[in-house]
Amino acid sequence: MASLAHRLSNLPIPIFASGLRFRDADADTGACESGRVQIAWPDRPLLETAMKAVVFDAIGSPQDVLYLGDLPMPRIGDGEVLLRMVSASINPGDFLFIQNLYPEPKKPHFPRQIAGNHGAGIVEAVGANVALKPGTLVAFSYYNSWAEYAAVPAAWLIPLPAGYPVERAGQMVNPITAWDLLADSRVQPGQWLAVTAGYSSVSTMVMQFAQRRGINVIALVRRSRDRLDLKGLGATAILDLSSLKVGIREAVMDMTDGAGLNGIIDNVGGPVSGELIRTLAMGGQMVINGGMSTERFELHNFDVLLSGLEIRANIYRYFFLPPVEADRPVLREIVDIFGQPDFHVPVGGIHPLAEFELAVTNSLDRADLGKQIFRM
Repeated sequence: MASLAHRLSNLPIPIFASGLRFRDADADTGACESGRVQIAWPDRPLLETAMKAVVFDAIGSPQDVLYLGDLPMPRIGDGEVLLRMVSASINPGDFLFIQNLYPEPKKPHFPRQIAGNHGAGIVEAVGANVALKPGTLVAFSYYNSWAEYAAVPAAWLIPLPAGYPVERAGQMVNPITAWDLLADSRVQPGQWLAVTAGYSSVSTMVMQFAQRRGINVIALVRRSRDRLDLKGLGATAILDLSSLKVGIREAVMDMTDGAGLNGIIDNVGGPVSGELIRTLAMGGQMVINGGMSTERFELHNFDVLLSGLEIRANIYRYFFLPPVEADRPVLREIVDIFGQPDFHVPVGGIHPLAEFELAVTNSLDRADLGKQIFRM
């Protein structure tokens, strides 16, 4: 295959007239002495045809199959954007992707599938029919985010204001998920909502959104931790399962003055969820967002039927399909709230790609520390 320098040098328009330049390239032929062709746009860093990325070649445990590799720079076509990645988050869904647990089309393709589905980058170049300008900071949920560069269809991108905190930009999946979970729970101001895995990033964001709407929240935790003040983040009450002296139903009914719950956002599953759902008031909602427990929960049909309960699943809205134009106003609202300094975002660690093993291990084994972030 002809080199990138050779292919571009044979285009019918001059390279330099189009704003591209090569480092170490002959001005007449475009030939390069170095083995790595490097491209740059004026006033922006040089782009190389090789980049670092966290990749995998087989299905399996993330700790077993991931490695840091050198890959060619991604190429963009019509409607696509080349991003210089600035941050990417590590999320449970990334591990499900690595283990090939999602349905089509969310499947890995080998060899050298780049890991990561969520991140943020700066627009470096655009294909035809793209309105975004180079230099724009954007967030996305797509593929291939654990890399130095990514090619992403423009439709999947969420533009962010200049100066937006990049560690937050790379985890926009979490506030969008929290916003949708709260909406799906249908809990109204003054009513009661329970969230399991209370220290998780998504749960803490649900609490903060709920507090803004006047919704009472009970945060369920396996054990209380001093490092994070859940009541300060919006929890009305904390149900510590490690020190519980009565049944979950009795504890919840006491906390709600006998009213019971109007909604549950469940990230765990197992017996706790089975008990918790029996505290729902007539017409209550249970939204399932995760399954940290390896156990099942059990219900009798009458547990659901006689209380008019609804159990539904939440799948991140942009995991399979890009944002539509009608979503843009609410996305701007979420971006604005999430970027405010008083909105607490627990970050457990910031890592270069080379520290992917530590980042992945902390994400799997120490989720209580907060979100693990790659900073490119």
